[in-house]
Amino acid sequence: MVLDPRRNPKLANALRLLAPGTDLRLGINDIIKGHLGALLVIATPAEIEPLCSGGLALNIPFSSQMLYEVAKMDGAIVVDADLSTILRANVHLMPDARMPTSETGTRHRTAERVARQTEAIVVAISQERDTVNVYTGGSRYQLDSIGELLAKATQGLATLQGHRAQLDKGADELTTQELRGDVALDDVLNVLQRAEMAARMIGEIERNVTELGLDGRLVAMQLVELSEGVEEERLAIICDYRNPDATEDNAMVLERLAALRYGELVELSCVARSMGFGDRASVELRPRGYRALAQVASLTEEETERIITSFPSYAALMRATLRELQAVEGISSTDAAEVQQGLRRLHDRHLRAGG
Repeated sequence: MVLDPRRNPKLANALRLLAPGTDLRLGINDIIKGHLGALLVIATPAEIEPLCSGGLALNIPFSSQMLYEVAKMDGAIVVDADLSTILRANVHLMPDARMPTSETGTRHRTAERVARQTEAIVVAISQERDTVNVYTGGSRYQLDSIGELLAKATQGLATLQGHRAQLDKGADELTTQELRGDVALDDVLNVLQRAEMAARMIGEIERNVTELGLDGRLVAMQLVELSEGVEEERLAIICDYRNPDATEDNAMVLERLAALRYGELVELSCVARSMGFGDRASVELRPRGYRALAQVASLTEEETERIITSFPSYAALMRATLRELQAVEGISSTDAAEVQQGLRRLHDRHLRAGG
């Protein structure tokens, strides 16, 4: 499975600094337009000084214009970690030559080794190809153009919209089956599968939005609408149906799902094993009530647990009276009324309206 390198928190932070609209990105764009190459190191003075030789000590305020001007000199540019000061220019960097590198060009080999040897963010701008590569630790990432990123984000939104439509449809059908007392494992797995697919696509689009910076505002607005409730649905399904005899907790299921390759995720048997079910044919399921409560009231995890443990079964929870809910320790009269009314509406919407 090829993972998006932007999952690396250090690289994600670097991309925020480099996002369109920032002074740093404006300076880099000017360097590219000027057909210049550059090696930019963003680090604290203490960690980068041992690798520096020669050059000019500047200690001048950082700005996109000044970054462009000092890029006209040979050698590396060193900027303070908070992007407030251009510390040095025309610097010769001397990282440990024993540091592994997969790069071939001198500038890029130096960039990768410096990033591996320090906590610095290193940006290599190629004069010949007008490309920008970002190095953090062992990660290397080439910045896409704004047009390419927007195309990826738009395609991602369309894919997410499809996953979301199927997720919502499957979730509604599952709720109806729960109320009727006839839940099949494959139906549970189908909803969980769609929730996981949607969650993965949300993560990818979020990374595109981060890299797009100000240019990703419209995508971000659409993403908020399409992602609402996805994480909650995924977690509620796990809470309701995971096999406690084969899974330690909800986090274990989430980790197992995250480890599935896409080809495995589309196989319900793999999703079943993530939930602790090795044999799908002999499983009899009964919901615990987490999905129902998530749909009808805004409760904390503790409040939800108190309500779930106060009723012996899902059916008992759905029949709960206001007095019974008010008797649950830690549940206010307002929350009890909201839950009782919400469960009643849930029942009516999925059974009476549906015939």
